[in-house]
Amino acid sequence: MSHLIAILLLPFNVTVIIPSLLLFLFNNAMLWRLDFPLTAFILLLGATCTLIGLTLVTATVRQFATRGRGTLAPWNAPKNLVVTGPYQYTRNPMISGVVFILLGEMILFGSVPLLFWFLLFSVVNYTYFIVGEEPALQKKFGEEYAQYKKNVPRLIPRRTPWN
Repeated sequence: MSHLIAILLLPFNVTVIIPSLLLFLFNNAMLWRLDFPLTAFILLLGATCTLIGLTLVTATVRQFATRGRGTLAPWNAPKNLVVTGPYQYTRNPMISGVVFILLGEMILFGSVPLLFWFLLFSVVNYTYFIVGEEPALQKKFGEEYAQYKKNVPRLIPRRTPWN
């Protein structure tokens, strides 16, 4: 139940509620109008980004529950450092998944407000990682996190998994 609450409060709000409100309030602010040749490409690109994001979010929630013994929520954070699954490639696959979902939505809807939401969310979260989350993880997990941080990039995934 704690996982469901965390999902509803965090990624669901960010990827469904807020974008829905933005589309409702600013429904005429479009980046493009779709014509047939462009439509197929836009739909494929947007759907691919969204699917990648959903896959990452699902995989990271599973890792937090099974390996980390916690949730994605800061108030019930994992008790163990999670370095398996998508975390073998990048240190922030959860937020990368959410960012991919937002990017996919922005592409699918061609919405200027969704573009700004995507950019704002991305900048705020990646800044938070650097100034808030990483120092806290270093303090909590010590040398284990230092080794992980040294070997796994923050944003751009490794080509091979880190063990």
